[in-house]
Amino acid sequence: MSTDCCRNPIANRLGRGLETPIHAPVDARIYAAQACGRERADGTWEGWLEFVPHDGSIVLRSQRETTQPSLGDLEYGAAGLSPVYLEGALERTLTPRPVVAEPADIRPVYEEPAPPEGAVAPVAVPATEPVLDPFSVYARGEELLSRQLGALSHRHLRAIVVGYRLAELSDVDLDALTASELIGLIVGAVRRRLAA
Repeated sequence: MSTDCCRNPIANRLGRGLETPIHAPVDARIYAAQACGRERADGTWEGWLEFVPHDGSIVLRSQRETTQPSLGDLEYGAAGLSPVYLEGALERTLTPRPVVAEPADIRPVYEEPAPPEGAVAPVAVPATEPVLDPFSVYARGEELLSRQLGALSHRHLRAIVVGYRLAELSDVDLDALTASELIGLIVGAVRRRLAA
């Protein structure tokens, strides 16, 4: 069971010796400190400080200042808090630590450094792989193959001809053929190969 010391009469016992007003250098307000505590699930007690401003603005609270084995130990520790400690706790509360984010895992774009000045680096032109298997589509119908080929670019049509060796490249200039001619070449070559 959790007992919140700042919400019941125990808070007054924890607050002994904290009557000295604290001047905050950050916002120039005057605060009264109040030691608070509660019992944790494991039976230990955690303590924090609340700072009540004299001007009636928002009450501030510190992060956990201590963990003690019993309420008596927590009360004993609160009674010994010095004005210097309270000033430091107020300053920590008013100016929390900056959050440090973990750096993102950035992978290199290149696998090697740039070539020396004046050197010409070879540019690798990626080979275009066929994006469609004309034989598997033809098995579902010649018209379906023609329609699907019609949706492809000239580059993809050439890749199908080259990738599936549908024409003798020494006999045909693929760059000179239109998209319709390439589709006709592919459909005709697949039909002939499957009929053989």
